[in-house]
Amino acid sequence: MHCYKICWSFMKKTSTIALLASVCFFGMQAVELLFEQETYEKLKAKIVTQFEGKVPYEWSETATGVVSTLGTSDKVIALTCDACGSKTDGYDKELIDFLIKENVPATLFINARWIDKNPTIFKELAANPLFEIESHGMEHKPCSVNGNSIYGLQGTKSPAEVVDEVEKNGLKIALLTGRKPKYYRSGTAFYDEVAVQIVSELGYKVIGFSVLGDKGATLNANEVEKAFLTSENGSIIICHFNRPEKETGAGLRRAIPKLKEKGFTFVKLEEYLSPTSLAT
Repeated sequence: MHCYKICWSFMKKTSTIALLASVCFFGMQAVELLFEQETYEKLKAKIVTQFEGKVPYEWSETATGVVSTLGTSDKVIALTCDACGSKTDGYDKELIDFLIKENVPATLFINARWIDKNPTIFKELAANPLFEIESHGMEHKPCSVNGNSIYGLQGTKSPAEVVDEVEKNGLKIALLTGRKPKYYRSGTAFYDEVAVQIVSELGYKVIGFSVLGDKGATLNANEVEKAFLTSENGSIIICHFNRPEKETGAGLRRAIPKLKEKGFTFVKLEEYLSPTSLAT
């Protein structure tokens, strides 16, 4: 990302010849994303104009527009695992290794700070076709247009902050992986309905959950297992893979074989949620 900032600053002052040189030095993918930066600024200005002054009336995990299930009667479950990026978090390698061993696909919502702390691991996860990499924001903020707070965390304070929280991490992931995320989950998974509309304008579907798998990595293994086993057709499970010292992984390892025995198949979000699918 540091290279990206340098390149952007450099290119704003360069001629066409220098631009061609920068392609050789930084790579075509980085240069293409630099042009997206200008588009991003225009998009941000447009969204601020469109949404400034709109007053939200909802503040919850199920605000209007949030997708909480896959919306299908198929016997499938979407396992989603978050990495939040706090100062004390880490990497639950045992959890991820279990998913790989058991060939269980998952959608990983990853925060920018976690990426910065774990660049090599992030690249390994992104390169594994079993996993779908999606955005968990820049600073793990609740998604609000007026600074609403939850669990002691203050949300984004304006439409402009919503754009920065969502889109900057989207561009970061695109730069590192060559694929821009399709889905977004905020820090705490709390939203107001105006912020959800903004995220939609940015081209992402906002993903909630129907099964609270580990309650922010606070549940013990028995509680995690019990929560997972409440899954129904089309459930979206939320859990965390950034707290290896907790018992999320232990509960997950117990629950997944039992869910398979019940006939459930695990899928990634993109297998069931198209950009135009309705929120449920």
